[in-house]
Amino acid sequence: MSEHAVDHHHKAAEHHEHAAKHHREAAKHHEAGDHEKAAHHAHSAHGHASHAEEHHAEASRHHAEHHGHN
Repeated sequence: MSEHAVDHHHKAAEHHEHAAKHHREAAKHHEAGDHEKAAHHAHSAHGHASHAEEHHAEASRHHAEHHGHN
């Protein structure tokens, strides 16, 4: 596997981990009734999840280009 694909896998995992942390924070704030902070963390979680999907797509593209499949 190319280093480029490995990097994308690691970055996708990191973004998924950040998204999970923000989701947990959003849940905590929502439960406490602080909907503004909950919305902020939910929005941040969405951004990290989107970045994770971009890295996943790049890793998949590298697999397809270098190994003939995804």
